[in-house]
Amino acid sequence: VPRRAARLAAPGGTRAMEVWTTAPGLQVYTANQLDGTLTDPEDRPLPRHGAVCLEPQHFPDAPNRPAYPSAVLEPGTTGRRRTEFRFPGLPG
Repeated sequence: VPRRAARLAAPGGTRAMEVWTTAPGLQVYTANQLDGTLTDPEDRPLPRHGAVCLEPQHFPDAPNRPAYPSAVLEPGTTGRRRTEFRFPGLPG
């Protein structure tokens, strides 16, 4: 059963996105390396911190960290994870 791993909301509560997943970890990328030299498909500059990406997955370095949940998938077995991106209605 997926659990809520993250929730992002716009200022004023006009929009929101939730990430529900069975994955044990969540990587968050906040576009620190962007500097405005790259552009989107409409040729608008992509500024530093102008985007966020939420990536459900295993913890980094899990195979080398015994305390972390195992990321190993043995031959002949099937790995399954479920991720849902939900956009709940908010009062606007």
